[in-house]
Amino acid sequence: MSGRGHSAKAKRKAISKSARAGLQFPVGRLARYLKNGRYAKRVGAGAPVYLAAVLEYLAAEVLELAGNACRDNGKTRIIPRHIQLAIRNDEELGKLLASVTIAHGGVLPNIHQLLLPKKTAAKLEKEEKSKAEKSSTKSDSKSTEK
Repeated sequence: MSGRGHSAKAKRKAISKSARAGLQFPVGRLARYLKNGRYAKRVGAGAPVYLAAVLEYLAAEVLELAGNACRDNGKTRIIPRHIQLAIRNDEELGKLLASVTIAHGGVLPNIHQLLLPKKTAAKLEKEEKSKAEKSSTKSDSKSTEK
């Protein structure tokens, strides 16, 4: 028995907007946030899809870099410190999130050159001699090749 306006055909299973776009982030929820947030009177159909794609890409990028930082420190679980290191060591993400403070993120290790111990005169002479020897051996090898 079909009701008014309903056909007798079996109803297809619903496919989410996220699945149609091939995304993991919720397109429908972002559309609702855009509408309820009153950012504009009207919101286009493609706007939440694009926003979800951008957010998913940024999340994947940060997670990949944080995972690398985690592995470099010999850990298996990502903590805020790893996210901080990942963001601050990446030029573009660092610029994008320059004004963001990450709780329990710490700071980047950095010692100003003036604060480091100065090299002694003997060490400087040794380095100059070794550089001179290397350059003379290179010039000798070039002259023997000709």
